[in-house]
Amino acid sequence: MDVRSRNHVTVTGPAGGPVVMLAHGFGCDQNMWRLVVPALEKDFTVVLFDHVGSGKSDPSAWTRERYSSLDGYADDVLELCRELALGPVTFVGHSVSAMMGVLAAAREPEAFAGLVLLAPSPCFVDDPDAGYRGGFSAEDIDELLESLDANYLGWSGAMAPVIMGNPERPELGEELTNSFCRADPEIARVFARVTFLSDNRQDLARVSVPTLVAQCSRDAIAPPEVGAFVHAQIPGSRLVTLNATGHCPQLAAPEETAAAIAAFARAGG
Repeated sequence: MDVRSRNHVTVTGPAGGPVVMLAHGFGCDQNMWRLVVPALEKDFTVVLFDHVGSGKSDPSAWTRERYSSLDGYADDVLELCRELALGPVTFVGHSVSAMMGVLAAAREPEAFAGLVLLAPSPCFVDDPDAGYRGGFSAEDIDELLESLDANYLGWSGAMAPVIMGNPERPELGEELTNSFCRADPEIARVFARVTFLSDNRQDLARVSVPTLVAQCSRDAIAPPEVGAFVHAQIPGSRLVTLNATGHCPQLAAPEETAAAIAAFARAGG
């Protein structure tokens, strides 16, 4: 299957320049990057895509076997890099896509000029025995997934404003709700489990490419302790705390987000 149609690949910006690849999070699609693209495409070749099962990707490409773990998504990222002959890319992974980038870069570091991990979380579940705070108790995650299973549309309407985290700008929460509601509920249920039950803490130390950890100043989904943990576990990484609030800075603070990505990519990671 052609990866361009499988993942609904869009390429913009000058050809032959440094490449920035933007990967969206759970319940979203490449449209979530639309406010940062104009700033990036001035200087970079920008590659956008939809994860299989999201947006305008080819739904026939989705199988439970391949996409029941983040490894299937990481495989897709590497296939995109190879098939599109992109050369080393600066991969920007938002939320769960940050860990897809971690897995892909650990497996084939030569494919990456660098990683930007935007509002990342290697594990959403608290691990008190290890002194790790992910932001949710195991019971919280169980309730979240049970609610999603019982009423996906209702869950979307309740959770999207929490994830977006900008109550004074309700239009942002509404956009995320609408994005969630466009997703196939069955695929979304599987992706939600992959997102909220994965534990990639041990994979962070395997990253050997330049890495920027960009967290938000207030984020109910990935609190500051998580960004600090990711930074501490990835050798030589840099940590920046954006003034943005909520879990989707590419929508809430696109100028600041684009500037952080561009400065990192321009420096070669």
